[in-house]
Amino acid sequence: MNKNEHFKSGFVAVVGRPNVGKSTLINALIGDKIAIVSDKAQTTRNRIICVYTDEAKQIVFMDTPGVHKPKHKLGEFMVDAAIESLKETEAVLFVVAGNEKRGPGDNFIIEQLKRVKVPVFLVVNKIDTLKKEELLEAIVSYQDAYPFAGVIPISAKDKENLNEVLNVLEETLPEGPQYFPEDMITDQPERLIISDIVREKILLATRDEIPHAIAVDVDEMKTRDDGTTYIRATIYCERDSQKGIIIGKKGALLKQLGAEARVDIQKLLATKVYLDLWVKVKKDWRNKSGMLSELGYRK
Repeated sequence: MNKNEHFKSGFVAVVGRPNVGKSTLINALIGDKIAIVSDKAQTTRNRIICVYTDEAKQIVFMDTPGVHKPKHKLGEFMVDAAIESLKETEAVLFVVAGNEKRGPGDNFIIEQLKRVKVPVFLVVNKIDTLKKEELLEAIVSYQDAYPFAGVIPISAKDKENLNEVLNVLEETLPEGPQYFPEDMITDQPERLIISDIVREKILLATRDEIPHAIAVDVDEMKTRDDGTTYIRATIYCERDSQKGIIIGKKGALLKQLGAEARVDIQKLLATKVYLDLWVKVKKDWRNKSGMLSELGYRK
């Protein structure tokens, strides 16, 4: 890639309450599915770096867990990761759902933003659900609380006005180096992306029955002689009743989850995949520091 001599680069934190569309936005900007998406709060658990590169710029997005009042050690880890990311950036995108009123969670984030010394842009998502007057009302509500460097209304789902996000950041970022190779789109190991793909399928399939009491760990990953990638992964839950729901009647749901996850994993690895899923109960794992560390939740 022939870089512009005035190449721009920098790190951009993407923050917001759970379930406002942060991961959907980043996936749409990058063009690859890196951050998992569901309609459950707190879907993203680790801070994920996603890289956008073109001839003029490299934007390193940091997709953070949704900021919320933590109820367990895992929740504390997630909030700490989100707040810490604000200290390491050239700009911040504060993503809000335009179809929801500004609430305590938004106000908590705004208080954190008051300590930030870089430009903060308000990204009003879900404009596909809003009338013009409702959008203006939402924007005014947030502008009353914080002096944003700019406001960008978008629909991440419909990929509406996403070029404006990239253009605003290109104007904002300083001239700088290309931090990552142009074909790199994330810093996440393949195993972590695979475990998140499996977790996403569980979140989508189980709806309200198994909200966030699950974790997925890839135990083994190897290439067989026929070129197939063998992956063995364990799904951890907190109660026997949850295990039964995930497995389903005669193993039907677990089989469905495996089939759906395998499609995305094969796209990721560009090879045929044999996915071997197991379900185990680890009582109260979200409050056990050792278990959280084993699963990759490290500060």
